[in-house]
Amino acid sequence: MRKLKPLSLAVMATALALMLAPAADAAARRWLVIVDGGHKAGEQILDCSPRGECRASFVFKDNGRGPEIAETFRLAADGSFADYRATGKTTFGSSVDERFSSSAGRARWQSTTERGETREAAGRLYVPMNGSAAVWELMLQLTAGRATPLGLLPAGEVARRTLATLTVGEGATRREVELVAFNGLGLTPEMVWSTPGGRPELFAFIVPGYLAQVPEGYERDIARLTAAQLEAESVLLASLPRRLATPMDGLSVIRNARVFDSENARLMEGLRDLYILRGRIAAVLPAGEGLADAKPVRSLDAAGRVLLPGLFDMHGHVSRWEGGLNLAAGVTTVRDLGGDNATVQQIIDETASGRLFGPRIVPAGFLEGESPYSARNGFVVSDLEGAKRAIDWYAAHGYPQVKIYNSFPRQHLRDTVAYAHQRGLRVSGHVPAFMRAQDVIDAGYDELQHINQVMLNFLVDDRTDTRTLQRFYLPAAGTAALDFDGPRVQAFIRSLVDRKVVVDPTLTTFDFLRQRDGERSAAYASILGNLPVNVQRGFLSGGMEIPNERLHALYNQSYARMIEFVGRLHRAGVPLVAGTDAIAGFTLHRELELYVQAGIPAPEVLRIATWNGAKYARVLEDRGSIAVGKLADLVLVDGDPTRDISAIRKVALVVSQGASVDPSAVYRELGVRPFVEAAPAWVAAAP
Repeated sequence: MRKLKPLSLAVMATALALMLAPAADAAARRWLVIVDGGHKAGEQILDCSPRGECRASFVFKDNGRGPEIAETFRLAADGSFADYRATGKTTFGSSVDERFSSSAGRARWQSTTERGETREAAGRLYVPMNGSAAVWELMLQLTAGRATPLGLLPAGEVARRTLATLTVGEGATRREVELVAFNGLGLTPEMVWSTPGGRPELFAFIVPGYLAQVPEGYERDIARLTAAQLEAESVLLASLPRRLATPMDGLSVIRNARVFDSENARLMEGLRDLYILRGRIAAVLPAGEGLADAKPVRSLDAAGRVLLPGLFDMHGHVSRWEGGLNLAAGVTTVRDLGGDNATVQQIIDETASGRLFGPRIVPAGFLEGESPYSARNGFVVSDLEGAKRAIDWYAAHGYPQVKIYNSFPRQHLRDTVAYAHQRGLRVSGHVPAFMRAQDVIDAGYDELQHINQVMLNFLVDDRTDTRTLQRFYLPAAGTAALDFDGPRVQAFIRSLVDRKVVVDPTLTTFDFLRQRDGERSAAYASILGNLPVNVQRGFLSGGMEIPNERLHALYNQSYARMIEFVGRLHRAGVPLVAGTDAIAGFTLHRELELYVQAGIPAPEVLRIATWNGAKYARVLEDRGSIAVGKLADLVLVDGDPTRDISAIRKVALVVSQGASVDPSAVYRELGVRPFVEAAPAWVAAAP
């Protein structure tokens, strides 16, 4: 699943549904949503009366899914919402039915997710859960020239600053716009393009490498808007490594650590001292034994804490902003599974040069087929020659793997897989439409992505179009009744084992299959209290249409059986890798908890998240275990995750790319309450 930056789900919906606020003389207006490769994926239409009463419609469809929203609203004298109503469908099919009203300082709101009221609404702006980006326009207007943050409803506040200006359009359409950053809505800044002045209008919204929404007629300006936004973001991002990472020049030593042997899934006997030089492990010795004549520049007393190799997230879609979330969680390597090629290359280069704060990236190339459902990142091809050219490009740019997607032409699948293998690349992916997982295994896949793609093997036939939302609803309804001990399922598991096919379950991201609107997400329930208030609010939003208790119980059963199936795969000998496909850092921790819930012992789960990650990302020669000569990608944990996997959240220290990172400091930067109260500190050697 394609994700945006980690922010409140309410703001995610807003970010997708851009529109301009009403003007007294406005006629109906239209904006286009453009995704990768210049493909139109949606539009926004807004019609406002001279009295400021507006009707809006928004439709966005990418990768076989997307919201459909209809809104009516009226503004109060202070420029905030007086009345608001939204109906429609969310991205995954649940109903939108949201209302808000405010009068004389008293406000009430109600949706499928939440309800509330306050007598202190004056001067505060309501943020809809599943509405359009009219709220961006109102934020721009209500914060223009304002020295203090703007209060929000139901909670929180937002502040703004202008980062850049640009001239767009030609002739009569020529106009000045400015890039504005909003802070306080999520874990990272939100960027929007605005007209200048005392009553600004929202102009555009850009997610570099994925999505651009602009007024019709300004499509030619998307590249310039994107470049200017990337440049402005670079200035903000460049300060993070300087403020949040401390270079480890000279010899350093971590003393008295309990070192995890990831290859054998156990803690080493006794305490160890680990020496680090120029970003690599120089020695691992029994505590106190010391290196002859060694004079470390700095030392840190681990005091019996557990020291792990850096964790791997094997299913990321990396952005420039999420690096801090990954590092603070102990994730030092992310395998990107299908990001925009230019964006991924840029992130790799910026991270390697120290301009970007984040984990190391292992890229997997994206291969999709041409169809109305196509996801348009990476290469979209129509024939075998196009697939071969794409594979050649990935091989030339250092990609160890390609990922095949939903609309890939099935008649060319076997030859494409064979060609990728010929070029030395692994092959993984979704199961293309009208095929089953067994078919792609027979065609030579090395790895399957997502537990739903695995379960669909038993729930589809050659007429089932899994490019639609059926790829979610069928497993939610059908997994509960599957006979895991029956011959069909057992034969499938044997084929995975015999052909050494890896499975990347991403169990956590499919928690939404059983979550109803208004319920706290079970995937993130244990950390909600640590998150900013508007991010907490977003985790009350489900996504699936679950209209009654019977279906809710069924979907819960199916999700529980998906977790059980992952345990069965492991015990049968199917290699697993731990990936997320959701909010960075936090999701991996939950993924590991679910593997333990599936019956996999915690030490073996840690092996999956370290050794297996390195092995199947093809970087085991320098990552994945704590051994002399390997990269010093290290995670020091408060507690013992080999006994209690949930202790993995208590990351006290991270070492990566020749620098030391204090996770608590990173979390505070992002507005997250740290998980470790008193982290160990480096002590400089006496002169």
